Amino acid sequence: MPAEKDVLTTGEVAKICNVAPRTVSKWFDSGQLKGYRIPGSKDRRIPVSELYRFMRAHHIPMEGISSGTTRVLIIDTDTEVGSVLHRVLTDQTTYEVRTCSTAFSAGLECERFRPHVVLIDVHITDSDPRSIVDLIRSSDAMQMTKIIAMSGKLTDGQAQGLRAAGYESFLRKPFQVRQVVEAIEHAMNLAA
Repeated sequence: MPAEKDVLTTGEVAKICNVAPRTVSKWFDSGQLKGYRIPGSKDRRIPVSELYRFMRAHHIPMEGISSGTTRVLIIDTDTEVGSVLHRVLTDQTTYEVRTCSTAFSAGLECERFRPHVVLIDVHITDSDPRSIVDLIRSSDAMQMTKIIAMSGKLTDGQAQGLRAAGYESFLRKPFQVRQVVEAIEHAMNLAA
């Protein structure tokens, strides 16, 4: 599903849910799946946020949502770390990778890019990283986004407490590329 898409056709929804387009039309016509009709046409459109809600409510596997290229957003005020991660992940994986060094640019990029996975340094200096987590968690379009914390300064106890704050996992700096890829792959497998 393209990152820019906010609304899907019944055919696209059918592909994501692994059902026939006629089944999606029945869901729509019965009112189970909300959306709208194109004026002057019988064509239906379903907002992505509504599809997420519907899939969760009916326990439909979410793996179809994240098919295609995994989008990874790196948020780190240390631009050297961000650029090295960007270069290595782009060279060694098929991920689409973007980087940000401020909370403001991260918020804008989250809305534009709709990442599947966010790697965030919990010591981002211009904001409380919890505000970025809250932004992601409150966005209907990013309900499936996985957030991985990064830090070289946290104690083991503090690192364990990150799950309660909304993070899927934690990477201790300095880390190996293999560890980053494993954390991303693990987070993506949680989405299925």
